[in-house]
Amino acid sequence: MSRLRSRFVPLLAFSAFVFAAGCGEVNDTIDRAQACLEAPKIIGELTAQLGSLVNDPQAMEKALDGTAAKLNEVADSAANTTIKEASDNLATTLSGLNVQSANDAVDAVQKVGTDAAAYVQKVSSACTGG
Repeated sequence: MSRLRSRFVPLLAFSAFVFAAGCGEVNDTIDRAQACLEAPKIIGELTAQLGSLVNDPQAMEKALDGTAAKLNEVADSAANTTIKEASDNLATTLSGLNVQSANDAVDAVQKVGTDAAAYVQKVSSACTGG
């Protein structure tokens, strides 16, 4: 009986290794799926806010910085390199915008609109495998 048990130990260890490797792939898929859901949602929330913040530069800057922080979180959890890099790049752009006046706010809205559209297109392409 102990001889039978000694044969199953390596098989059990091998099975556990294969299972663990497979779970890692599943976790990457979940992380990618989560990033694919979160990224457009974050951008949608920001663009919905921007129009009402044009006359409040301080609040706009706060919204941009908050969105940059959320995008950094997406980048940190994204298993997909394209999503990670796109999220990092847009987060850097958003946090780098300096909104001190109404004119700065208008410029920021235009910049965010252009960059966010490109970002969503990159993420969408990465999420659909295209």
